[in-house]
Amino acid sequence: MIPMTLGEIAQVVGATPHDVRDPRARVTAPAAVDSREVVPGGLFAATAGARVDGHDYAGVAVAAGAVAVLASRPVGVPALVVEDVQVALGLLARHVLSRIGPTVIGLTGSVGKTTTKDLLAQVLERHAATVATDRSFNNELGLPLTVLRADAGTRYLVLEMGAGRKGDLTYLTGIAPPQVGLVLNVGSAHVERMGAGPADIAEAKGELVAALPADGFAVLNADDPYVMGMAGRTGARIVRYGRSPEAPVRAGDVRPAGRGRTAFELVTPSGRAPVELDLIGEHQVGNAVAAAAVATVLGLDAAEIAAGLNAARRRSSGRLEIVERADGVTVVDDAYNASPESMRAGLRAAKALAGNRRTVAVLGAMGQQADASRARHAEIGRLVAELGFDLLIAVGPGDPVAMAGEAAASGRNVSVHAVEDVPAAVMLATALLRPGDVVFVKASSEVGLGACARALAGA
Repeated sequence: MIPMTLGEIAQVVGATPHDVRDPRARVTAPAAVDSREVVPGGLFAATAGARVDGHDYAGVAVAAGAVAVLASRPVGVPALVVEDVQVALGLLARHVLSRIGPTVIGLTGSVGKTTTKDLLAQVLERHAATVATDRSFNNELGLPLTVLRADAGTRYLVLEMGAGRKGDLTYLTGIAPPQVGLVLNVGSAHVERMGAGPADIAEAKGELVAALPADGFAVLNADDPYVMGMAGRTGARIVRYGRSPEAPVRAGDVRPAGRGRTAFELVTPSGRAPVELDLIGEHQVGNAVAAAAVATVLGLDAAEIAAGLNAARRRSSGRLEIVERADGVTVVDDAYNASPESMRAGLRAAKALAGNRRTVAVLGAMGQQADASRARHAEIGRLVAELGFDLLIAVGPGDPVAMAGEAAASGRNVSVHAVEDVPAAVMLATALLRPGDVVFVKASSEVGLGACARALAGA
């Protein structure tokens, strides 16, 4: 973060100082909303969540080195008191951004945002100072925290932008107006909150391209008609990418590269270059080409982009994260979140990784699927059987039962078990796994199957 005094910050966000001895004290490090992540010289933003109120940890944060607390009430330590901490964070981020002026890249989509963001960051940071969203901090708190990590030397600011409902991206782009907007896809994530179908989701995701300036770039997935339908919502220049032969940035000659990985030829207006990804799953090609399209509009040539993609590694946990146990069991942890699209991609990736090895799927519920939830879980159960998984453990009551039932009724040679909760899944999987198995673990984040993946990886 650029250095700012408490007095300057108070003026920007409209705060009233409390217990501040010296308004000239400077904040020189990024802000945090978790007191455990405070660094000396930083600012602690005390937000009230469903289970924890950050105001209760104000003293801990200051003891850890925070210069002050951004709070909605006095907390007994140096504080800048505002009416709404979230709004104040956004105001501070917008102010910092206006002073440093990096190129802002916003990206959104139903699936693949975090992986694409990680790939793009690794391509760009080889050429210039780049700050990118940490993990999946892509909401009204995470985005300003990312902006506040940037400083005067930052050239590229890569911001993952999540949209749980209409209006979310309008709010986020108001804090950090993008020059480049990337839309990956329109799927069924958040359908319960956004509306009845993909058109509603597309309307929400399209808020990103609607926010672009006329001299900006809208980078759109040529293989997704809902994404291409957003072209009319912006005056920015349109850049298409994908597998379509008509896309100026595209993947050609897509082929397996062993152990679940994929290779392809990257085609851009500047030329062609070979890419072999160090990520499992053919669906990663789309993420890589999306990153390549953004890098192309920023002036990198095909060889430079391919070099970055070839060197890129997985950065965010819980997304097709592979752990090899001493007994030969491979745990594929994809439990950060789940939608039908990501569930299908993950199952196929795990199966490709396994080859002839025995495969086990430990699957929980996919959230926010509205009235179609039961049918979509049943479809996943059918796919587990069709792909030839040897064992399915469906975790939780409700829709996972439909998943198990469909797999059992498939007539395929899959052993199906249904358990009530995560501890039961850990116990059963531990008992059933054999040396050399590949076990794939996935569900929506609220199910908590990440704990199962970690337990199995450490077994």
